[in-house]
Amino acid sequence: MRITRVLGAALLALGLAAGPAAADSSPSPSASADDDAPTQAGTSFRTAAEIEQGERATASGSTGDYLYWSFPADTGQRPTVKATVKLPARHGAETWQLDVYDGLRRRQACQYGAQSRTAAPDAGSVELACVLRTVRGWSEPWANDPLPGTYYIRLTVVDLAAFDLGQPVGAEVRVDSKDIGGAAAVDGSLGKPLVPGIAVKSAQEKEGSKEAVLSSFGRDGWSSGWWSDRWVWTGIGGVLAALAGIGGYALTRGSGRPSRVPPGA
Repeated sequence: MRITRVLGAALLALGLAAGPAAADSSPSPSASADDDAPTQAGTSFRTAAEIEQGERATASGSTGDYLYWSFPADTGQRPTVKATVKLPARHGAETWQLDVYDGLRRRQACQYGAQSRTAAPDAGSVELACVLRTVRGWSEPWANDPLPGTYYIRLTVVDLAAFDLGQPVGAEVRVDSKDIGGAAAVDGSLGKPLVPGIAVKSAQEKEGSKEAVLSSFGRDGWSSGWWSDRWVWTGIGGVLAALAGIGGYALTRGSGRPSRVPPGA
């Protein structure tokens, strides 16, 4: 009975502790289209239109333009960037490409997804996608790992017929993330997220200046901080180790009472 109670307590503790961890590892809910989402894209990194994850941003442009957006991504997230380009009637095929850059303007590789696609002459639209690697909390200076901060989206045509240059196009962009959680946690963290303008902001605050910086993503509070569900699983391991020790002791110590001696022996 004692062993049964020990095993029952272990299973109960495991179920209670695993609940929050399972919830953290589920995909983040997708928000519906926001009325405040940008309807125009930037033309460079400095003028990139800022969007939040879950928003569907739209933009109008011309074939040959560079369209830029920016979004925040935090530690443990795996962002997925999707873009749809609505094409007009044209003379030949067009190849469109979707690129993602981090806060240091380093091009980030896509794990999978159609990052570049060619649209046939009669196609009305082309869809692109890029699933980034999981954002890490810390990395070596020489590495190209994705780090928390601002990310840039660049959408442009890379191959087209000369007669189609300058044709009007429409674009839709959306960013969603899956929360990977403690499975991607590392022993380290950045002092500051890779957010353009954050160093300028710190210097201006010291001087009392109220001028705007390049990005509003540097506001305190958007980054998740030190918490990770690794703490939950570490706690589960500690509880199970303690229960295993108690169970082992209960099995090996015996009843603790002397054996009965038959009368008259």
